[in-house]
Amino acid sequence: MQSTDKKNKPSFLLLSSIILALFWGLNPLLAEAPQSSSITALKEMGRAFATIAEKASPAVVGIKANKVSTMPYYVMPDWPFGDQFGDDFFEKFFQRQMPQQRNPQRQQRKVTQPVQGSGFIISEDGYILTNHHLVGEAESVWVKIGDSPDIKAQIIGTDPDTDVAVIKIKKTGLPHLELADSDKIEVGEWVVAIGNPFGLSHTVTAGIVSAKGRSAGINKYEDFIQTDAAINPGNSGGPLIDLDGKVIGINAAIIGPGGNIGIGFAIPANLAKKVYKDLISEGKVVRGYLGVSIQDLTEDMAGSLGIKESKGAIVPEVKKDTPAEKAGIKQNDVIVEFNGEPVAGSKELQRMVTAEKPGMKVKIIVLRDGERKTLNATLEETKSEESQAQEAKESPDTLSTLGIDMQTLTEQVAEQLGYDGLKGVVVTNVETGSVADRNGLAAGMLIMEVNQKKIKNVKEFKAEINKVSKGGSALLLVQDKTGRRFIPLPMPED
Repeated sequence: MQSTDKKNKPSFLLLSSIILALFWGLNPLLAEAPQSSSITALKEMGRAFATIAEKASPAVVGIKANKVSTMPYYVMPDWPFGDQFGDDFFEKFFQRQMPQQRNPQRQQRKVTQPVQGSGFIISEDGYILTNHHLVGEAESVWVKIGDSPDIKAQIIGTDPDTDVAVIKIKKTGLPHLELADSDKIEVGEWVVAIGNPFGLSHTVTAGIVSAKGRSAGINKYEDFIQTDAAINPGNSGGPLIDLDGKVIGINAAIIGPGGNIGIGFAIPANLAKKVYKDLISEGKVVRGYLGVSIQDLTEDMAGSLGIKESKGAIVPEVKKDTPAEKAGIKQNDVIVEFNGEPVAGSKELQRMVTAEKPGMKVKIIVLRDGERKTLNATLEETKSEESQAQEAKESPDTLSTLGIDMQTLTEQVAEQLGYDGLKGVVVTNVETGSVADRNGLAAGMLIMEVNQKKIKNVKEFKAEINKVSKGGSALLLVQDKTGRRFIPLPMPED
């Protein structure tokens, strides 16, 4: 047996060598098959993106708007030579050279500032969707289609509460994009963003839907689609497109220091669609109004109310003489169903209510003392920012009482004054000898908080100041070139 094994050993080794040689010879062929299919798949995906870009790009436009803002500046009163040397000269010269009794007076001047962004054509007869923050309150708006000369556009309407705007150019037969049903988009789906970042026209970037239903504290009504497709300044107003070549959102904002870090937000197409239709047919956005303050129901709240599930919107306040009060909704009620649709939380309920027309009769189911109750309400119309502003003008003006003028901080003003990335209101003028003047407020200051409450606009500043009783004091958090500090602002007793 031993001799037989020795004779067979060379044969065995030869056979093993042949098998190994065949294996190693075939292995590159076996490895090449999956590698080839992967490359083919990537090429197919690239061709898909190229097809979307080719079809959609002609309908994506560049937008240039001239916006006017009020800026503070200084002039010397009764100076015989006028203002011929310019504001900067007088500000520096008089502050450093002239006696204290001839301090320059703060005045206001309107400054025209150009802004650039994107938009996309939504109909063959020239209607274009873009952002309110690009064209709202602009003196003039111009549209760039491909290599053609700029075309002057008409502002049909804007909605600051959603940051959606509609403009129109006088042309027909235009390429246009179709709005998709954004409710059907799923997290993880591929999307393409097209726009004019930094003025680079028809830039195409790709990514996925990172999340849905996001809030960023930018607009009053938010339901953002979050994407990691590269979005930069100038992409605002451009389309976010699905693989079917339809628009699922309007690119509106980014998080970060001003450049792409993979977190961009788009206004859902379904929300934009309602705003678009209302602005064209009504000239304004018409929203339903219930008249309750709402917040998400947490597990702790549910436990204290004896509710098993923490779904729904709890009502901490019912406003007087509103549809909610008339329907019998009470404080601490939990709204769990609206017009036959379950309510998961406060954001969802807000979207449901504002999507309905005023005069709509709705059925609301609430949980009260552990029992379900069915209530019926007739919605009214939500007051617009314009009507609220008009009411403010008709009532005693808080700002004039304090001797102060201000404006909401915009991106352009923030860049000029060095307040990039901050939010609040900028003091544009302070009346000499007024309450504001005596307590250290000055033009150019940024007010960020009132009584430890962050503010984003003039409306919120007034709302917080009005909460302070006469003779009381408001604690302001301000910032200027010297840094950040608190300033107490006493309220007049009259």
